[in-house]
Amino acid sequence: MGPEQADDAVVYMLSPDRALVLTADFITPLCDDPHLWGRIAAANCLSDVYAMGGRPMVAINLAGVPESRLPLDVLEQVLLGGRAKAAEAGVCVAGGHTIASPEPFYGMAVVGDVHPDRVLRNAGARPGDALVLTKPLGVGIVVTAMMAGIADEATVAAAMSVAERLNRRASEAMVRHGAHAATDVTGFSLVGHGHEMAAAGRVGLRLRFADLPILPGALDYAAQWCLPAGMMRNREYYSQWSNLDDLSAEQAAVVCDPQTSGGLLIALAPEAAAAAIEDLRAQGEDAWVVGDVHEAQPGAVLFS
Repeated sequence: MGPEQADDAVVYMLSPDRALVLTADFITPLCDDPHLWGRIAAANCLSDVYAMGGRPMVAINLAGVPESRLPLDVLEQVLLGGRAKAAEAGVCVAGGHTIASPEPFYGMAVVGDVHPDRVLRNAGARPGDALVLTKPLGVGIVVTAMMAGIADEATVAAAMSVAERLNRRASEAMVRHGAHAATDVTGFSLVGHGHEMAAAGRVGLRLRFADLPILPGALDYAAQWCLPAGMMRNREYYSQWSNLDDLSAEQAAVVCDPQTSGGLLIALAPEAAAAAIEDLRAQGEDAWVVGDVHEAQPGAVLFS
């Protein structure tokens, strides 16, 4: 599996019963705590393997450092944060590479494994499937509000906690309950990644805005124009496949908000979706049914 359908990672078959899952990603700082930045960046990178139904095994650090503006002890904390999150996932960090860069960035190249028969793609959603989302939306808006000095500490802490949470349990649950398709919701937003799922499966998605989990404060901050530049680009591009104009400006901002280390969007049979959510909540994880899959308007993501 390559980039043809905008899947989250490459899958390379080694044998009939084993395949590798490969991905790479990095992010610029989204908080002042370097250890937390490292943890969130690692969770974000590992998520692409989880979205394919895989198990991450080994990671290689990727870092860019402004030579005159980022002390080495700060970089050390970033790398320690990434290693801590990788250890939580059972992943070995086996080295890496650092370059001089005008802006700091940190991430990982990750290798995982998966049985070829259990790979999950963004294609495969079936009419009648329920759509499950495993993390609340609004991280980008909250971070923008934080940078503007508007967001309160509790709201920022809630957003950071969501961003650093691994998608491991969600991935294991979707495989266990027979998911038909999945993707993680990251920079292209719920609308963008939803469109990729719909287009790849030649189906349409119907999402109920009232059922979407949203971080506290995100709608209020959006109303105060704390809007990431990526949100503007997402809205401009993906509006051709969505009825965003039927939403309020704040609602459209949330569904177009670029997420860092967002949740999984999963298509399952309705009874399997209910069982997966019950399974996750028994483990202390949240998940919500937010819509369904239909035959009409392939590629469309429509809100009610």
